[in-house]
This record gives sequence, C-alpha cells and structure tokens, in this order.
Amino acid sequence: MEALHRAIGVLATNVHILADERTREAIAIDTAIPSLEWIRDELDARGWTLKLIVTTHGHWDHSGDNARVAEHTGARIAVHPLDAHRLTNPSPMWAPFEIPPSIPAVELAEGGEVVFGSVRLDVLHTPGHTEGSVCLLDREAGRLYSGDTLFAGSFGRVDLPGGSPEAMVASLDRLRRLDETLTVLPGHGATTTIRSERPWLEWVAREGRLPT
Repeated sequence: MEALHRAIGVLATNVHILADERTREAIAIDTAIPSLEWIRDELDARGWTLKLIVTTHGHWDHSGDNARVAEHTGARIAVHPLDAHRLTNPSPMWAPFEIPPSIPAVELAEGGEVVFGSVRLDVLHTPGHTEGSVCLLDREAGRLYSGDTLFAGSFGRVDLPGGSPEAMVASLDRLRRLDETLTVLPGHGATTTIRSERPWLEWVAREGRLPT
C-alpha cells in the first residue's frame, strides 16, 4: 500500500490518501476543507482512481470537502450511519466558512471492511467523540487511523453534540487492547503508537473515567 498525508485546513486535520500499488485504486480519509486541490494533484500525478471518501466522524473539519471531492472524482462517501445526519445536514460549530452538505452512500459498520484493491481496513466503531466515530485498522501495515478518538497523549472532546464520556472510556479501553506495536495516525496532531499511549490508557481502564 502507498500512503500520502497532509495536515489541511484551519484545524490542521490529518488527511490521508491510501492506494493499492497494483490496481491504483485509492481512498481518502477525512477530506477537510480545502482538500480537493491536493487530492486531485496527487491522483493525477500517480494515475490513481479514488474509489471512496472515508469519514471517521461527521464534524465539519473532517468532512467539509466531501462534496467537492466526490463531485470531482466520482468517489462514494462512507460514514457510520449514526453520523450520516452530520453530513447531510452539517452543523458549522464555529466553522469560519459554509460547510456544504454531502450524501453518504456507504455505511461504515462495526466488523465491516474498507476494501480497495487488495487492501483491507477493518472498521472499529469507537463512539465517544460522536455517536458514529470509527477507527480504521490496517492489520497488515500495522496502522490505526484513529480519527478524533485517540490522539498522542489525549482523546477527542466529549462535550460537543454526540459526545459521551462513558462511551469514550469504553472506546479507549478497547483501543488499549490492540497490538502495542500499532502506529496510530490521529485526526489531528502527531503520529504515535499504542505502546506509547498505553500507560494513560491503562489508567482510564482502571479508573473507569477520563483524565481531567
């Protein structure tokens, strides 16, 4: 698998393009505004075809360019059904610009897979930041695309609409049980590993609550 990354937009959202080397099929993860120009240029330069736009959760800083990227590439939009309404009826939540609605066509469900070429990413439903937050696990490459569930040294906010401290505790407890060698690529900020995050994740599991 080939992987590209760029931090994009006013909240420096980590946007990813992943592609199968043989079939040249690709997906984009979390198309923040303005992603289109970068995605278009990278696809054209490499002869990749974008098949899917994966939204780890429905907040505007992860889905704002869904509509433009989908229109330009013909790629379908994927999101967990519990967050679909945030794409069709976006809430600006202090966004400095209008957020265009987008229409999801693919459901990301617990136990499902995102498939492009020979690449398979497992879908993990990890609510807490929103009801429909998901992580994507690439077992072969040893990578976890964690959206706004797990950051380096922290976790996604639980005080926004759809947030739940209790659900976040359960999701973090689940992630701490994954292989400690996994590289974690969060929705914002630096890359980390499960091994690096495990000490405070163990505290969350033991205390049954989030750090303050």
